[in-house]
Amino acid sequence: MRPPPAPAGSYVPFRINGNTLYVSGVLNMRDGALTAAGQVPKDQSIESANAAAQVCALNTLAAIKLALGSLSRVKAFLLVSGFVNGVAGFDSSPQVINGASDLFLKLYGDAGKHARAAVAVAGLPRNATVEIQVTVCFE
Repeated sequence: MRPPPAPAGSYVPFRINGNTLYVSGVLNMRDGALTAAGQVPKDQSIESANAAAQVCALNTLAAIKLALGSLSRVKAFLLVSGFVNGVAGFDSSPQVINGASDLFLKLYGDAGKHARAAVAVAGLPRNATVEIQVTVCFE
C-alpha cells in the first residue's frame, strides 16, 4: 500500500480521540499527481469521478494504516463526507461518492456501512475532482 499523500496545508493527516480516528480530507492523488481534475460533468464524467472517489478511499485507507498500524483495527466506518467539484446545479454527487462508499463496503462488509454526505462544491484544492473525509472507530 502506498503512503498517503502529505498534507498540503496547515493541518495533520489524522487525529485520534479515544477509539475514534478522524482522517483529514484526502484528494484523488496518486504518485503526487491528480488522477482526475476539473468539474463534473464539464471536465470529468460521473464514471471517471466515481473512479477518483475510489482513489480517495485508497488514500484514506493508507492514512488509516499510518494512524493505526493495521487496517484490521478498524471496527466500523462511521462517517464519510464527500465533496465533488461540480458545475452549478450538479445533482449527482451521491453517484460519484459511491466510488468510495462501495469500496469500504466491499472491504469491510457491515463494518463498512456509514453515515454520509455527498455534496457538489464550486471547487476543490488543486482543482481535484473529488475529496473525502472519513471518521472510523477502532480497537
